[in-house]
Amino acid sequence: MAATSAGRVLALCKQFHNVVRISSTIPSQNTGICLTKSSLVRQNLLAGAACPIWPVVQCRPLHTTISRMGLEEFFDLPENWGESTVKSGAPWTVTLLRSKSNEELHKLWYLLLKEKNMLLTIEQEAKRQRVSMPSPERLKKIERSMQRLDKVVEERETALRLLQTGQEYARPADWRRNLFGKVVWHRFREYAIPWYMNATYKRRRFYTPSFVKPHIRLRMEKNLRTRARQADLEKKQLAKLKEKFPQMKAST
Repeated sequence: MAATSAGRVLALCKQFHNVVRISSTIPSQNTGICLTKSSLVRQNLLAGAACPIWPVVQCRPLHTTISRMGLEEFFDLPENWGESTVKSGAPWTVTLLRSKSNEELHKLWYLLLKEKNMLLTIEQEAKRQRVSMPSPERLKKIERSMQRLDKVVEERETALRLLQTGQEYARPADWRRNLFGKVVWHRFREYAIPWYMNATYKRRRFYTPSFVKPHIRLRMEKNLRTRARQADLEKKQLAKLKEKFPQMKAST
């Protein structure tokens, strides 16, 4: 009996020693690492512990941004509901946009996009209710501002490309005459083989055969006749208006 009790005491001491050794290897709270439940169970079982012990370790919680507004952002402010006109500022000019940094332009683009989505929602709702949209010129101002912002960004990209590579366009190209005698803008591409071995490239035929030249002259003649016909039609319409309204002044 004494041997049995002594063996139990030794087994408990061994288990306690293994548990203390495992807990000492667990990272401290300053590391911010949290062991999972399955990993702790696996370590305790491998160490021979009778029951798993869960140490207190600081875990970093999952942070999420608070949604302040939901679908309300797709609609105008409540004080503007039911109004026939809504005050709005002037569109962004190119001069003002050029004075902004790239980060500010990036933020401004998403603000304008958000405002455009809101105005498109209001326009669709007005169509559904068969009423007029309040101050529809706001949508045109937003579109004009976005076009100018895109133009400013393109100018900066072109200037940077000219400094770095000396090329004006992002993709090199050249004016070439095709098989039918028309001058087209051909954009260059990268090929894995030389151009004289590329059957697809040689099939393009950037030249005009001699038998196409008479048709080019006929096409030019057709365009000149079309312009002359339109000019005669405008003169006849102006003459009819003068006969109908003699007091009308001729527009210069």
